[in-house]
Amino acid sequence: MKLTFYPTCSKPIVLTTRRKVLGDILRAVDSGDLATLALLDLSAVFDTVDHVTLLQRLRISYGLGGRVHDWFQSYLSGRFQFVRCGGSSSTPPQLICGVPQGSVLGPILLLLYTADLLQLVRVYGLKPHLYADDTQIYGFCHPASCLELRNRIIVCISDVAAWMRSNRLQLNADKTEIIWCTSSRRQHQIPTVSFAIGADVITSVSSVRDLGIYLDSDLSMRTHILKTVSACFAVLRQI
Repeated sequence: MKLTFYPTCSKPIVLTTRRKVLGDILRAVDSGDLATLALLDLSAVFDTVDHVTLLQRLRISYGLGGRVHDWFQSYLSGRFQFVRCGGSSSTPPQLICGVPQGSVLGPILLLLYTADLLQLVRVYGLKPHLYADDTQIYGFCHPASCLELRNRIIVCISDVAAWMRSNRLQLNADKTEIIWCTSSRRQHQIPTVSFAIGADVITSVSSVRDLGIYLDSDLSMRTHILKTVSACFAVLRQI
C-alpha cells in the first residue's frame, strides 16, 4: 500500500479557522447577543499523547488496521531522547508518549487523539474549535441568559478537564482565559461574575491573544493595532 502525504501550509489554515470563530462571534454580536470565548491552555500536549491510547483510537474509532496500523505503530515506536551538555549525555530512555513536532503527521495525530472533545463540547450547546494544540470553546446567548451560559461553560470545561486527565493530558485551568464579547454600547451587560473551574477561579479579561491576533471585548481590534504599531516602532528604532 502506498501512502501519499501532501505538504500543507499552516498560514491559510490559521486564517480560515480564525475567520470561522470571529465570523460566528461577529454575527452573534450583530444580532444583539453576547458571545463568550474560552481559550484553554494545555500543558505540553504534543509531548503527552499516549502511544497505546492513540493506536487503539486509530484502530477502533477510525478503522485503521492491518498494514496501515502497523505503519503508524512503527512510526511512533523506537524513539529515544537524551540531554547533552558539553561532552556528557544522559541515558536515552525510550519514549512511550508524544508525537513528533515539526512534522506533517504530528498535528494530525494530535487532532485524531483529541477529536472526542468536539462531541463533548457540543453536548452543552457550545461550539468547539481545535487547531493543533489550540483548543477553544465559545457560545452565544441573549443578555438576559448570560449567567446560564456561564454555568454551561463551567460544567463543560470541568468535563473537558476530566476527559483530558483520563487521556493523560493536562489542562492548565489557571492559565485558561475567558472573554465576553459584545458591542461597545452593550459593554455594561457583560457579567462580572468569575468562572470557578475546580479549585481555580478564572476572571474574564478585556482582551486575549487568539492565533496571532489580539481580540478586544468590544471587537474594536484596538489592542491588536497598538501591539502592531509598537512592534513597528521597535523595528524602526533598530534601523
